[in-house]
Amino acid sequence: MNSDPETVVILRRATAPDARPAADVWLRSFAAALPTVVSPRSTDDVRAYFRDVVVPLREVWVADADDGGGVVGLMVLNGGLLSQLHLDPDWRGRGLGDRFVELAKERSPGGLQLWTFQVNKPAHRFYERHGFVAVEFTDGSANEEREPDVRYVWEPKS
Repeated sequence: MNSDPETVVILRRATAPDARPAADVWLRSFAAALPTVVSPRSTDDVRAYFRDVVVPLREVWVADADDGGGVVGLMVLNGGLLSQLHLDPDWRGRGLGDRFVELAKERSPGGLQLWTFQVNKPAHRFYERHGFVAVEFTDGSANEEREPDVRYVWEPKS
């Protein structure tokens, strides 16, 4: 994928044809960011989950590159839960995550929460930079991966 700095990236609501490319971004992002975490789902399971559950039943936003690169990032909101935020590894560090978080805050102005794995220190720094505060740490027994995680909360300033 091209990651030319001149490429324009539009954030837009996902549609059914975006399910496969969004799932593929998720797969690449997960592999790059969490090499020590074992996903309990196969590649086909992830793609089916995005096709049958995530895109049709959640508020899914994609980052779409105008250079023909297609979907290079995704964000999934489920009410006040920021349940997914993933970028293609080649597109990290270009402000897309910042744009997604700002959009999430606009869509949920009363506050947001999210979970991330404890081993994902770059995610901790990213969310803390955006005003999220760690409020709960678990042993991972309640998530599919059985990986210790942390819940972050963002509350708007009054």
